[in-house]
Amino acid sequence: MRTMPITVTAVTALLLLTACGGESGGDGAKDGAKDDAKQKSAACSSETVSTEAGPASEAPAAGDTGEVPVTLVNEGAACVLDGFPEASLVAGEELTALTPVEGATAQKLALAEGESVSFTITYVRGPEGAGQSLAVKTLRVGLPGDSATQDFPWSYGPVAVKEQTDAAADASVGAFQRTGD
Repeated sequence: MRTMPITVTAVTALLLLTACGGESGGDGAKDGAKDDAKQKSAACSSETVSTEAGPASEAPAAGDTGEVPVTLVNEGAACVLDGFPEASLVAGEELTALTPVEGATAQKLALAEGESVSFTITYVRGPEGAGQSLAVKTLRVGLPGDSATQDFPWSYGPVAVKEQTDAAADASVGAFQRTGD
């Protein structure tokens, strides 16, 4: 008599675990197909992605750090952002490409129609005057794998020059981050 309730309990537990277990079967195949479609999407292009810079958290004085958020919204078919955003500061005829924020990791993000991502330009405000800072007038941004760029006016003051480095501007670009819910 005792073996019967234990056997029934064991079989019931096994059936419950089998019915609920894992990520395979059922809708998993459909999810896998969706993931494959996202992986096969074309690179995002400035033709289908709208870009907006600001509003910034402006550095108030020389030596202070400021941040300029840049938001992208995909207005076309699903696409992929693979790598870091392209970002440069333009001061007169001088174009200074920004390097990624130290420790940041590039991501491959699938972007469905209507989805948005953002990245941040971080900079150190420089003192007024030549030599110790760049009189930046334009922020130029682009998408990885797309040769087109978009310019935005820079109204956040001069940008400090990095000391003892090959980089001209004390500024960097962050990785893409998903926005919204």
